[in-house]
Amino acid sequence: MVCGVVVRRVLKEAHRADARIYASLTRLHFHDCFVQGCDGPILLDKSSSVVSEKYARPNNNSARGYPVVDDVKAALEKACPGVVSCADILAIAAKVSVELSGGPRWRVPLGRRDGITANITGANSLLPSPRNNLTTLQRKFAAVGLDDTDLVTLSGAHTFGRVQCQFVTDRLYNFSKTGKPDPTLDGGYRALLAASCPRRGGNKTALNDLDPTRPDAFDKNYFTNLEANRGFLRSDQELFSAPGAPTAAIVDRFASSQKAFFRSFAASMIKMGNVKVLTGGQGEVRKKCRKVNNGS
Repeated sequence: MVCGVVVRRVLKEAHRADARIYASLTRLHFHDCFVQGCDGPILLDKSSSVVSEKYARPNNNSARGYPVVDDVKAALEKACPGVVSCADILAIAAKVSVELSGGPRWRVPLGRRDGITANITGANSLLPSPRNNLTTLQRKFAAVGLDDTDLVTLSGAHTFGRVQCQFVTDRLYNFSKTGKPDPTLDGGYRALLAASCPRRGGNKTALNDLDPTRPDAFDKNYFTNLEANRGFLRSDQELFSAPGAPTAAIVDRFASSQKAFFRSFAASMIKMGNVKVLTGGQGEVRKKCRKVNNGS
């Protein structure tokens, strides 16, 4: 498919200047689908008719990769104008990003249409948070038709990418307002993170590897890290360490078999990518991903 080749070329070029971009684009697809379905509202800029999801708490100064999506869209409009929606671009970009990082391959079902509205309220309340406990994570995944296996599998995307200090400082110094560190956090790993994210005087936006072993590779190390109590985010470690967690056995299975993880990841990405999609005459195929076709 010509369009797929175009996406791969643009992403490879972007990666030469930004080693984080593959993980960032994968995250954009997640944040798109969890709010009102996979219809591209996260890409819309603020306008007279749109309150942009980019300014929602989970996205503001955190979600990134928008200029690369613009570059992909521009290249696709030259190669196959009016065919590939921005929602499909996010799904394809996530697939290509995972593949180019050493992860599994899968066929992306296409034909999504782009929504003409955004939902900042939904983005603030429906997106999984790095501070959520297991029960809350399960509820948010179930709300979009995803089960415990999908929760663990898709969380495995945290095997690559970076995260800011502000999302771990409570675990290091004041977990659940106890004035103490998260007891599930490995001591050696906590010391490593504390050096990067000090209690006082540090930069809350300083970046840390989600996986300190192979930070840019898509592999099963995320799960072996959880078994060693080296999950960076509370929402990650909860999958293994929450008392009586039904997800712990799934973590163990993926930690012992990268093949099982890859197979499940491909299936869960297809499942997530089909959440509340617009098709047929619904929505539109945007000419530019940052604004609706008839918007200002």
